Amino acid sequence: MMIHTDVELMEYIQQVGFLPLLDSGIPGFSAEEMVDSDCRYVVFPDGGWDWPLWKWKGTVVKEGNCVYGKFFNKKAGFISRQWWPYFCHYRRSRFPFPEEGSVEETILITLKEHGSLIARELRAACGLTGPKMRSRFDAFVTRLQMGCYIVTEDFVYPRDKHNREYGWGWSLLTTPETLLGKEACTCTDPPQNSFQRMFNHMKHILPDVDNQQLIKLLR
Repeated sequence: MMIHTDVELMEYIQQVGFLPLLDSGIPGFSAEEMVDSDCRYVVFPDGGWDWPLWKWKGTVVKEGNCVYGKFFNKKAGFISRQWWPYFCHYRRSRFPFPEEGSVEETILITLKEHGSLIARELRAACGLTGPKMRSRFDAFVTRLQMGCYIVTEDFVYPRDKHNREYGWGWSLLTTPETLLGKEACTCTDPPQNSFQRMFNHMKHILPDVDNQQLIKLLR
């Protein structure tokens, strides 16, 4: 199966439930590897570039009935709304809510107060603007995404003098409760049951993949 459009990508995410954007460590299992060659990254002789898959992200996040963030070994990917409650519930059991007074708690509180912010705005709002703080801040936000406390709501692009979007864009960050509602982030299953549900589903989708690779993907 090769994906040619953003609509087909949305449909595939609903089918598989979990889909890394780029290399996942499981050969062939990423959006990048599933799209047709015409939709992959290409550099033109004049230095320009085109990457349809990258441009689809905003549409997929807003219209694809899925959640996007750095969920897979600190790398970005999609999770369908159907599977999000189980994934969120399990991940939060492994990444407990930040301790009171911690930098991570400050980041979450600030993000909830503002609703949504791009990373540099969030860092400034938290007062984390000191030397070498950017890389530390990025690490905190990535951990909060791995724990399903922060997700991407949309993508924001700068505009040139002709009002045309350009560049790689910035993730507009928010909390899943703000984006989806509190009920979408809760599950009555014990965390291990949630994990087992997800593992069984992925084993059905990828029967030939080693169990440890599937476990690594979900954990």
